[in-house]
Amino acid sequence: MTPVTCYVYGGGMPSPCQIPDPLAVVVAGTAGSGKTTLGRRIAETLRAPLVDLDSVTTPLLDALPADELGGHWLTSPHASAIRAGRYAALRATAADALSTTGRVVVVAPFTAELSGGSEWQALRAALAPAEPHVVHVDGDPAVLASRRISRGASRDAHRPDTPPISPAIAVTAVDAELSTAQQLARVLPALGIRRPVDADAAIFARDFDAVLFDLDGTLVDSTASVVRSWRRFAEHFEVSMEALHANHGQPARTLVSLLLPADRGAEAIAHVTDLEVADAAGLAPVRGAQEFFASVPAERRAIVTSGSVPIATARLSAAGFERPAVFVTVDDVVNGKPHPEPFLTAARRLGVDPARCLVVEDAPAGIAAARAAGCTVLALTGTTGEEELTADLVVDGLDAVRLDVTASGALRLRPHDR
Repeated sequence: MTPVTCYVYGGGMPSPCQIPDPLAVVVAGTAGSGKTTLGRRIAETLRAPLVDLDSVTTPLLDALPADELGGHWLTSPHASAIRAGRYAALRATAADALSTTGRVVVVAPFTAELSGGSEWQALRAALAPAEPHVVHVDGDPAVLASRRISRGASRDAHRPDTPPISPAIAVTAVDAELSTAQQLARVLPALGIRRPVDADAAIFARDFDAVLFDLDGTLVDSTASVVRSWRRFAEHFEVSMEALHANHGQPARTLVSLLLPADRGAEAIAHVTDLEVADAAGLAPVRGAQEFFASVPAERRAIVTSGSVPIATARLSAAGFERPAVFVTVDDVVNGKPHPEPFLTAARRLGVDPARCLVVEDAPAGIAAARAAGCTVLALTGTTGEEELTADLVVDGLDAVRLDVTASGALRLRPHDR
């Protein structure tokens, strides 16, 4: 698929000429994963027909007498044949939508299809000539079960437990812990639909002596891990998740001080540290982050994080990053982000003027800290709404830009030639 470079964020939608045709997006996930909500958002954004297995088949099945089927259709002795019929109807409807509009978003559990066997081949054949792009939404089984209970759908009472699935086909993995907007920010670039980069932005004419990287959501795609760990923290200590979301990007000790009495601070910090270190396994780098980070000379880069040494080290290691010589964590400063002290500390340790530093961030607190330190800011979407990213340039991945060393030895940013 040819990448598209002209997608408009901030509430805009791509025009038909900006979306590659034919395009078939398959959104898979178990019940409660949020696949239907994400599928609808993708369809709205792409202006594509939405074909949902439940909409196509469930009203008919629910209208059939259960005694004629030998029980609810999910647990009927004919469940295998019913499943085959449902997916045959889904494929036929999706094929019609694709042939008439050039694009389609198809939503279903697709449990068998993810294994890559005959069911997957049948789906591919139905969606030809498009090659299906599969988005797999998955998450903590306990969370998914809780969502099924909360939504109160009668069919969930008859739904058998589904073990975790490891897809045997290529997928874009999306964590159910993320908000729909955060999920969409990961899916669109994977489809080749990218936020445009303003080649005339003033940031491209500036010379820098160093690059200071935030860690979470900037180098390591740890947003879901952070949310999951703090959700478990909130459940353990019976505190508000809304307060946690409102203070993203601030040090754990700040969050704990806002949520719990002072005499429980040490216990709380130790608990959330254990949760976050354990959840770091398997974290991936942010799109383009490894290449961009490696392009900065080692002696001219630093990581500035609101996390502690154990958490930051675990995440760096999981995502395959080398720990830089200048590594500023919450343990190195008195005042965390949004105070400028973390970035000022990194600049001082590198021996450079903060005004000649480029900061890469994803959170309002970090952007505020960088601006207060006098730095230029490159912001990434994917964690926070773009309207909150008051940076010198906003991109949807670090593969959207490149960093060169000029003849004079300065570092200069430029748009990536895609």
